[in-house]
Amino acid sequence: MKLSRRESKQRRHGRIRGKVNGSSERPRLAVFRSHQHIYAQVIDDTVQQTLAAASTLDPALRKSLDSGSTCEASAEVGKLIAQRSLSKGIAKVVFDRGGNLYHGRIKALAEAAREAGLNF
Repeated sequence: MKLSRRESKQRRHGRIRGKVNGSSERPRLAVFRSHQHIYAQVIDDTVQQTLAAASTLDPALRKSLDSGSTCEASAEVGKLIAQRSLSKGIAKVVFDRGGNLYHGRIKALAEAAREAGLNF
């Protein structure tokens, strides 16, 4: 039986979350991608707390971006989440691509976060 695109994503996400777990030393950088926007959070799973967050809906980014669904917008979110994480003393994270393929907007966010100083 052929799985739908949504079911395939949910299965991949389940496999990833079984292996990737954020701690206080290395929190999890979780990425969620919708059709119009992209969201990133740095999460400590031991206390279930979000330490830093950024998205294309942030007022600082929203004014400068034409669209939230481009690779350029994703790269800006990657830079912003890296700046916010580094300001809180978080330099090492574990990357959780959220069931999405490491391609396009997800890849642009990850590479921009790496260039801005996050290690994963």
